[in-house]
Formats: sequence, structure tokens, C-alpha cells
Amino acid sequence: MPAPLSGEGLGQAAHQAMRELLREGESLNTRTSYQSALRYWAAWHALRYGSQIALPLPVDRVLQFVVDHAQRSTSMGLACELPASIDQALVDAGYKSRLGAPAHNTLVHRVSVLSKAHQVRELANPCHDPKVRELLSRTRKAYAKRGALPQKKEALTRDVLALLLATCDDSLRGRRDRALLLFAWASGGRRRSEVASADMQFLRRLPSGDFLYTLAYSKTNQAGVDAPENHKPVLGAAAQALEAWLQASGILQGAIFRRIRKGGHLGEPLSPPAVRNIVRERCQLAGVEGDFSAHSLRSGFVTEAGRRNVPLAETMAMTGHHSVATVLGYFRAESALSNQAARMMDGE
Repeated sequence: MPAPLSGEGLGQAAHQAMRELLREGESLNTRTSYQSALRYWAAWHALRYGSQIALPLPVDRVLQFVVDHAQRSTSMGLACELPASIDQALVDAGYKSRLGAPAHNTLVHRVSVLSKAHQVRELANPCHDPKVRELLSRTRKAYAKRGALPQKKEALTRDVLALLLATCDDSLRGRRDRALLLFAWASGGRRRSEVASADMQFLRRLPSGDFLYTLAYSKTNQAGVDAPENHKPVLGAAAQALEAWLQASGILQGAIFRRIRKGGHLGEPLSPPAVRNIVRERCQLAGVEGDFSAHSLRSGFVTEAGRRNVPLAETMAMTGHHSVATVLGYFRAESALSNQAARMMDGE
């Protein structure tokens, strides 16, 4: 029998077990983005201050980070305070992909990650300082006034999706891409991570020839709560395309969508970026111009549902959205084109 615990705090083994549980319960995308942001903070701090970053970080250094990376209007045009030599060094070392100020969302994300790093260590959080909060708030308003806040990716509605599907031939790659596009779109606009992690153990064939896919884990259901809306129907053309892919590939277990190597050999499961690349490649083949990505399948599904006046509750059951406001944003953007008040100058 092990010796009784002292009752005075957690032991080393318990701390290690906690770290492992916290790590396993965190999504890979979240962990990767946090690590990238913290590496950037460390690199910026080393170049800007000539010393290794240490927490808690003083408020003034957070404010300096914001003004180094947020563009402001000046008499000479848009400017930020990051010296050009340091900007170049960050790019050369691979901490940035290009010179210049990052997107506003990137700046906000990096500050949020630093805030989280202080929170989990139970340290005084400089990101909660009123000066930091006010600066970030005014920065967002400044970007909005310039029309510089990011726009949503264009929606792959049914008509645009049909153009992409027309580029998919009966080769193994063509069958995979057709099945992937239809599975992602018709099952409720699946996120690219959900498509990449789709597994045969969650797919059930129905007597009708259709499928039912159980989405046991998702961004909006990270606790794996069992609910009726976890079951996503894959019907009609989407089911036929999925069946054709499974028959051609011979996949019986494991990942549904996989890389195809030379000679038609199946490789490892697709990564989330690979799903995005498939969407973009098919857009290029179809001659579809616009800013499309994997998320365009999701926004396209919701937009198409708005066009067809599908009840909001049914749409949200398919997509898994918890926010009515988010879904209504797609509905309202589409319905604006049919607003009769905009046509009062037309006709009698």
C-alpha cells in the first residue's frame, strides 16, 4: 500500500498528472497557436529589450508591444513603432511571414495569449490594466474607422459548390475531393478540423444507402456532451459521393479522408490545412475567383439555408452553432438583397 498523502498541497506526481490532463483536453489548434504566440513574444522581447522575457511582464512592455504592432494614421500615412531592423530580424528568423504590421486579429490574439499565460501562473496580469484595455479598445475603433477590420471569407453556396464539384473526375483524387466537399457542406458546414478528423468509427450506413455521422467532439462541444444534434445526416448526392470514395479507396476503418500518394496509394489522414488547400485548388480549377477557404463551406451552408428560408433551429442543429447572432449574420446578409424597401424607386 502507498503511504498516505500528507494533505499539504499536491505532490509532484499529481502536478504532472494535472499538466497531462490539461494538455490532452486542449485542442491541437489552440495549443499550436498559443505556442506560436508565446514564441513571438519571446523573440520580440529579446530583440526590443535585449533580455529574455520574464513573467509577470510590466504594463509598459505590453503597451510597447501594442504600439509596435498596431498601425495608426499619421501625416506620412499608416505607421507603427516597430523598428525596421527588428521587423526584418523577426521575418528572417521565421517568427513572422512578412514585413509590416500584423492583422488586427493577430495582435489581439497575441495579447490574449500573454494574458492567459499570466492567468494560469496566477500572476498579476498586465493585460487587465486599464491603460492596456483602453488602448486595445481605441485601436479596434481606429481600424474599424479605416475599414481595416477583417472581412468574412466568401461563402461557397450551392451554385458555386456545383462548379467545384464539376472539376472532380472519377480518379481516386477526384472521388475523394467530391466526397470531401459534399460531406463538409451537406452535413452542416463542417469545420476543416472536423473534416480532417472524420473517422469511420463514427460513420453509420443506413438501409436507405445514406449515412449518419456522429460528431462526438467539436469546437462547440469540446466536453463531448451526448446530444441528438451530434448526429449529422449525409444524404442524397453527398451519400453517393461518400460511398463511391469508400468503395474506390477500400477504407474500412480509421480516417475517412486521406492523402493520396503517387501510384494511387493511400497515405496519412489529411491535415486541416490540406482541407483548405483542396477547396482552393478546386476553386482555381473551376475558375472561381474570390477569397475562399475551408470555412467558405460552412458559411456557404448557412447562407444557402438563409436563401431557402430553412428554420433557424434546423440550421443550427446541423451546424452546431450556439450563437443565434452568428447565424443570423449570414441570414440577414443574404436577405438584404431581397429587401423590398430597397426597391421603392423601381416600378409603380
